[in-house]
Amino acid sequence: MAYDEPSFRRRDTDPIVSGGLREDTRFGSDAGFGSASGGYQTGSFPVANEFREPDPMQTTQRRAVSPAALGDVFDDPTHGEPGRDRIAVHVAWEVVLLIAAGGLAFLLYREDASALRGAALDALLVSAAALGLLAVGASLALRAGVPNLALGPVAVAAGLHFAEQGDRGVVTAAGEAAVAAAILGALMAVVVVGFHVPGWAGTLAGTLVAIVYIQQRLAPVNLQGEWDPTEYALYLFGGVAALSVIGGLIGTIKPVRRAVGRFRPVGDPAVRRGGLAAALTAGTLILSTAFAAVAGILIAASTDGPVVPATGLEWTGLAIGAALLGGTSGFGRRGGILGTLLAVVLITVFLVYEDKMGWDISKFAIAAGVLVAGLVVTRLVETYGHPRSARDGYYDEEEWTPETTATPSAGWSQSDRQDSWSSLSAQPPAGRADQWDNDRWGTGR
Repeated sequence: MAYDEPSFRRRDTDPIVSGGLREDTRFGSDAGFGSASGGYQTGSFPVANEFREPDPMQTTQRRAVSPAALGDVFDDPTHGEPGRDRIAVHVAWEVVLLIAAGGLAFLLYREDASALRGAALDALLVSAAALGLLAVGASLALRAGVPNLALGPVAVAAGLHFAEQGDRGVVTAAGEAAVAAAILGALMAVVVVGFHVPGWAGTLAGTLVAIVYIQQRLAPVNLQGEWDPTEYALYLFGGVAALSVIGGLIGTIKPVRRAVGRFRPVGDPAVRRGGLAAALTAGTLILSTAFAAVAGILIAASTDGPVVPATGLEWTGLAIGAALLGGTSGFGRRGGILGTLLAVVLITVFLVYEDKMGWDISKFAIAAGVLVAGLVVTRLVETYGHPRSARDGYYDEEEWTPETTATPSAGWSQSDRQDSWSSLSAQPPAGRADQWDNDRWGTGR
């Protein structure tokens, strides 16, 4: 055998390390020549029959995965889907909402410029603040996976109470209404979380309780007291806007979003999701119901004339519809940043615009349309906001296995060995002595 034969020329002209064979990345990083893991001793000449078969019983360590990296892969490390939620779909949709709200405001200004000035503008801001509180409560409950159907009736009930007791002081009347609403929210939380039943069913019971309270008033209630929320219109709307945006920003933090949306089912919906999910879900129900009571007080205080008893279901539809239209998923957890606020502005401006146009559209019809549009947005959010790994098949469960046992059939196939060591396997081991004793190496050459 001569030095210029192909088997030696392949090693000498294309080495990875000096004097060694090319490293095949499919088999992991080589520990180097002379290591205990196999291979060739430094300085020794590699020949075919020095290749060692991998030990089937030898345990090999795959690349280590830190807890932080694992948290990036699994949204819920116990049961959840792999990958991180995509925020780009929310940003894109919020741009669409911003354009739509701006265009509708321009149409309103062109139709009646006075609607966006002075007292009319203050009334519009108070209406937006009231609907915004309802929508923020709806968005919070939806993120937790428990849609709160009692928002509208609670708002009407709180408005009636404020109308009756407003002369006792704004703080007293509003405080009583908010506390009563929080107690109702706590009772709904006991049913929904304690028995782990669907949120819509538990809050429907709370809805009926609020309607029973409303039905105790057989006639419109004249507003007592002199408090006018339009004097604080800018502050009220600014506070609600800040609450919505800050809540959306906090919701983009992965641990917070994961914790708040943990009640969202990932398998059997009847399986309990743990104590943390129960506590946070109960808190969202209590907060959202209290928000609804404050919103009802704003609606009642800004009403011209007496407060009329009604079921308030149209406000539930508008609130949940605004949250869905803003990008909050109807399945829970996912939501945007500015979407809820922009959807509230869009709906509020439309209510004023259709009144100026004399269309006389029922609030129930508007709520139904907003809900349908919001459900379409939910489908978009769930489709394009889904983790890339789950949508495109990027995630490979075996890729994140910390340890595995190497076997000839799983880790190194026979065909791979033949392709990688074709030049060496062509040399029969039995002929090694004859090749080295060839006359070309003898003294008689």
